[in-house]
Amino acid sequence: MLLVLALLALVAALSLVSLALGARDIPPADVLRTLLGDAPDRQVENIVFEARVPRTLLALATGAALGLAGGLMQAVTRNPLADPGILGVSAGASFAIVFASAVLGLGSVYGYIWFAFAGALIASVGVYLLGSVGRSGLNPVKLALAGVAITAALSSLTSAIVLTEPEALNRFRFWSAGSLADTDGDQLLSVVPFLVLGALLALACAPALNSLALGEDVATALGRRTGLIRLQGVAAVTLLTGAAVALIGPVVFIGLVVPHIARVMAQYAGTGPDHRWLLPLSALLAPCLLLAADIAGRLIARPVEVQAGVLVAFLGGPFFIALVRRQRLAEV
Repeated sequence: MLLVLALLALVAALSLVSLALGARDIPPADVLRTLLGDAPDRQVENIVFEARVPRTLLALATGAALGLAGGLMQAVTRNPLADPGILGVSAGASFAIVFASAVLGLGSVYGYIWFAFAGALIASVGVYLLGSVGRSGLNPVKLALAGVAITAALSSLTSAIVLTEPEALNRFRFWSAGSLADTDGDQLLSVVPFLVLGALLALACAPALNSLALGEDVATALGRRTGLIRLQGVAAVTLLTGAAVALIGPVVFIGLVVPHIARVMAQYAGTGPDHRWLLPLSALLAPCLLLAADIAGRLIARPVEVQAGVLVAFLGGPFFIALVRRQRLAEV
């Protein structure tokens, strides 16, 4: 609980920094005054409430969704390399969104989010089936390679669509980099029910995931219905990833990096690999990572912003390579 409280304090601190820093820096004391209804001037009030509050809330909601989705995928597949971005889930949602927007003309988040869910689900099933091909069956490296292959194929199709639609290309080039800028609070509100439902499904899986971690046979002997657990997990990942991608684009590696950090923290906290703690920790750590990346992106190239998804990928790429090397050495 002390660890959870410390992470909540970190989330609050980063949120305050996110509200204070940007093209115009605002002292934290003025930010707090503005939030309490005593803004120093009208311009500060507009900056805080119209630009930075929606952006910060978006980072909190989508970061928690991607962290939960990553932790859940790693537990359900028993694969330390699992991540919505690596296993093609984000790419499937992205392709479906671009198709719905450019070809069918759907312009609102609530209109194309259903396509995001369908694309994420189809990509998940496709990666699992492709990774199961061969005599050796499914293993972590094959699953990751299948995800890379599906992601490459879907990314090519996505590029083919946006290159034929100039307006779609103009929107897509910022969205695909994982942008938190130009956010709309109404868009976030429209997908909050899906994020809440996905989070509840993910957290409800936690006790069963502890049994599944002991192996398929042991989980069955303990009375767990493994097929139902996986179905519930896929539903949660589809909702969380589809909603997050619809809002901020296909941000990769958050779902990969955060659960591993959560395991290390849980080990030192004495809870061990208990998913009843690992999933909440992932849901708190991921917004911290996304907020930190967003804040850094505003500062390192002023007045131009570097998209948060770019910085997260810069961090996650080497992390993924290190995990793959360790996994291959373990298999040898």
